[in-house]
Amino acid sequence: MDVLIFGASGQVARELALQAPEGVSATHLGRDRADLGDPAACAAAIRAAAPQAVINAAAYTAVDRAEEEEEAARVVNGEAPAAMAAAAAALGVPFIHISTDYVFAGDGEAPWRPEDPTGPLGAYGRTKLAGEEGVRAAGGAHAILRTSWVFSAHGGNFVKTMLRLGAERDRLTIVADQIGGPTPARDIARACWRMAQALAAGQGASGTYHFSGSPDVSWADFAREIFAQAGLAPEVVDIPTSDFPTPAVRPPNSRMDCSSLKATFGIERPDWRAGLAEVLADLSAAA
Repeated sequence: MDVLIFGASGQVARELALQAPEGVSATHLGRDRADLGDPAACAAAIRAAAPQAVINAAAYTAVDRAEEEEEAARVVNGEAPAAMAAAAAALGVPFIHISTDYVFAGDGEAPWRPEDPTGPLGAYGRTKLAGEEGVRAAGGAHAILRTSWVFSAHGGNFVKTMLRLGAERDRLTIVADQIGGPTPARDIARACWRMAQALAAGQGASGTYHFSGSPDVSWADFAREIFAQAGLAPEVVDIPTSDFPTPAVRPPNSRMDCSSLKATFGIERPDWRAGLAEVLADLSAAA
């Protein structure tokens, strides 16, 4: 199966390359070959490649900066995926698109279901929601995978930040009233491959799905597990979100109901603690 992937250097894109199934030929388009700021060019790349499936692992992910650059984020996160999905639909091939928990308001404590009403709190969430709507409107076979708290051995993420700070400081204050499921990029990549293969074979069903690591935790408890596995021992002090203001509002409740993904594609929620151990092993091997 020939698959065209948008994204080359991001966390999920890197893992898509590493986790490609046997028998799959994957072509990655990085920023130098596919500018998501030019949706028409992205659509043209799909038509030129004529793949058997398309995976979009590229996005504008600077959550805070998006508050000042919403139009730029909307082109990358909204207009580009819509154009890609339309091109894939015209070719009759499935389109896999990664989205986010930020499309929800984040209130309450119940896990968010794919069919729940959306209500993004900031520019990033609004632009990602626009992308989802564009993908659905294209009318082709598709899977939108909403995920949360992504981490890996690649690029910048919470795990790598905590490892650096945990080695430098004796005491860290970390937000404890935001709850969600940390998700290894490796598992997201595997889920994307599984959905792409299934949809290309006429199996599964188009729709919006949730995928996050288990169990749900706070950022503070996530940090404690990182330090425990890494052999670091800084004191972690729980603080409320109000003590750590950011330009973009973070959803306090990022719990996600992933049951429809399991029912449709047989994909279980991964244990993020096992994924963390793999990431730490990868980082140690690369040191």
